[in-house]
Amino acid sequence: ARPFLIGGISGSSATCCIQPIDMVKVRIQLQGEGTGANVTTNPLSIGRRIIAEEGVAALYRGLSAGILRQLTYGTTRLGVFRTITNYLTPEGGTAGDIPFLQLTGASLAAGGIGAFIGTPADAALVRMQADATLPEAERRGYKNAVDALIRMGREEGMRGFFSGGAPTVFRGLLINVGMLTTYDPLKKKFGDYLGGRDSQTTRFVCGALSGWCAATVSLPADFIKTRLQKMKPKPDGSVPYTGLLDCITKTIRSEGVLALYQGYPTFVIRITPHIMLTWVFMDNYKLLMQSVGI
Repeated sequence: ARPFLIGGISGSSATCCIQPIDMVKVRIQLQGEGTGANVTTNPLSIGRRIIAEEGVAALYRGLSAGILRQLTYGTTRLGVFRTITNYLTPEGGTAGDIPFLQLTGASLAAGGIGAFIGTPADAALVRMQADATLPEAERRGYKNAVDALIRMGREEGMRGFFSGGAPTVFRGLLINVGMLTTYDPLKKKFGDYLGGRDSQTTRFVCGALSGWCAATVSLPADFIKTRLQKMKPKPDGSVPYTGLLDCITKTIRSEGVLALYQGYPTFVIRITPHIMLTWVFMDNYKLLMQSVGI
């Protein structure tokens, strides 16, 4: 149970630190949807606009859903992954000694299961962050994550909970392969040059590199996921996108293939610190729990 506890509180701690960056990332991705219009990808400009129009507190809109997401998705993926790697670690070795293919299998299993379980909270988070971009008459006005989930279930049924479910799982697979297969091998490779495998410098540097890898491979899936989860039925009951492939096709046709990497600098700035801090918190929480006998 300890890997799951450590995973949940580590992910939640990191989310509290980077929530404003995530808000800016979502707003960048939702610009120009379906129009091909020019968009602003400067995160500082978007951040200033949010503060000017909605106040500083708007940068933390959706924090309750973000923490709920970590308590579901984060707890599951990190707990499953560490449980598997603890089993696979060679006697007398570390997780960095596990063969790459085994690490990949562990990350795919952990990422897929975690992403599926965390989809409802993830959908609530995206909707809360995107609400202010909608015309006032179309805003959902969720009060918090619990209110969002209750209303999604009441108004849309299971479809609301799992809107964007396929790209969420796809994103989860990609981001976890990028994250979970790199951290331990990086610590093994660079630890001797950074003060030891378990030095704080090693954790921060290798955590940041792990985050950059994860961000680079997963942005297209994250972009599509955001579009699908934010969409709202039209008056006739139809929806802008019928699914993952339809969203990808329409986006590329109207905005170009590079639209899938819209907001790449912001996404890297958002994902890299989160993953870096998650790894740092995980290692330090583990040591803390060991020191108090948990």
